Amino acid sequence: MLSDTHGYLDDAVFQYFAECDEIWHAGDFGTLELSDRLAGFKPLLGVYGNIDGQDIRRAHPENQFFECEGMKVWMTHIGGYPGRYPTKIKEKLKSSQTDLFICGHSHILKVIPDHQFKFLHLNPGAAGKHGWHKMRTMIRFSISDKKIHNLEAIELGMR
Repeated sequence: MLSDTHGYLDDAVFQYFAECDEIWHAGDFGTLELSDRLAGFKPLLGVYGNIDGQDIRRAHPENQFFECEGMKVWMTHIGGYPGRYPTKIKEKLKSSQTDLFICGHSHILKVIPDHQFKFLHLNPGAAGKHGWHKMRTMIRFSISDKKIHNLEAIELGMR
């Protein structure tokens, strides 16, 4: 899983995702070509981010709600984090029965259990070179039997 590529795609991403079944992108692709390149490598689930143009917004929705190995997943770009969700997000969380909430936007890698809503919150940080972050990051994990296994925070190098 990655986010905030802002038009830059490190070739190392393909090595890290080689054994993955899918790639999830939590927004701010930057270019449709980057989205197409990921989708040409593995099945891609993504959401558009605040910097993405109409071409990406036509290709990817604002929110993705899906199930993976029994886990109910919600992915959006601007989602906040435990204790600091925007009102619109918080209202949906109250009724969504989400097991895994994924967002990007902050450029800060986060893996936080949300005890109030009883799910895991993930933000892969920023894999691109644009922004204030220093280290480019992504997350890789497996899901089976409604559980996350082998979660890895991956550093791709300095911005």
